[in-house]
Amino acid sequence: MANIGFIGTGIMGLPMVQNLQKAGHHLYFSKQYKEVPEELLGNHGAVLDNPREVAKASDFIITMVPDTHHVADVLFSETGVATGLSKGKTVIDMSSISPTATKEMAKRINIMECDYLDAPVSGGEVGAKAAALTIMVGGPKKAFDRAMPLFEAMGKNITHVGGNGDGQTCKVANQIIVALNIEAVSEALLFASKAGADPSKVREALMGGFAASKILEVHGQRMLDRTFDPGFRICLHQKDLNLALTTGREINVSLPNTATAQELFNSCAANGDSDLDHSAMVTALEKMANHQLNN
Repeated sequence: MANIGFIGTGIMGLPMVQNLQKAGHHLYFSKQYKEVPEELLGNHGAVLDNPREVAKASDFIITMVPDTHHVADVLFSETGVATGLSKGKTVIDMSSISPTATKEMAKRINIMECDYLDAPVSGGEVGAKAAALTIMVGGPKKAFDRAMPLFEAMGKNITHVGGNGDGQTCKVANQIIVALNIEAVSEALLFASKAGADPSKVREALMGGFAASKILEVHGQRMLDRTFDPGFRICLHQKDLNLALTTGREINVSLPNTATAQELFNSCAANGDSDLDHSAMVTALEKMANHQLNN
């Protein structure tokens, strides 16, 4: 069993930690960044003063924080993880952040004779709780193999995508697909509803055909039920699409439909809905159509 430092016990991080503890691993946390829930402490969990002390005590250090600058701060601040590393340790970033910045962070960690894996996840809170996350990993294959028991405690579909940054690139691609699928399902159900058809029956019919998808199944039902409590917040998807659009500019790739999806999320945020589930994108289209599903 491994000694693991884990920084970021939020909506996703909390159940990920619990699954690591269930697998028998010992977890160290930092009081510097977030109050650690009492349920994580005891025989399999302890709180230390800062990321430096967490790094000293751990063989693997996992970060699961909101954005690129948060990862940089946790790793490279005055009391950051990097100041507590010693040869042979492995840093695993499971946040969703910039692929370009990830490559630079990996270089800084590698200089210390430590490995760096970027291992963002997909599957939301439900997948995290069920230890069924999709984990897409960039970095050295040997480090990936060493970390596999940790990944297996948290996820099901675990893929070594390539070198550092490739895991984050894969996650950005995932978020493009998810956003565009949410937009497509929103448009289709709204079109059906305003045309006079029962959108729930339309969804049922489409689930048996080529248009079937996980988004239609899960988020289509959320749209119909108006259950927009966050599994994955709009503000976080905005962040991910910003990564896509920024990286797209850096590599000269046009992403026109990604930009449209971002504008719909921006409309939701402008109306105070940035903390709703990303399936609430449908509300932006409803405003433009002057029509709400099921009305």
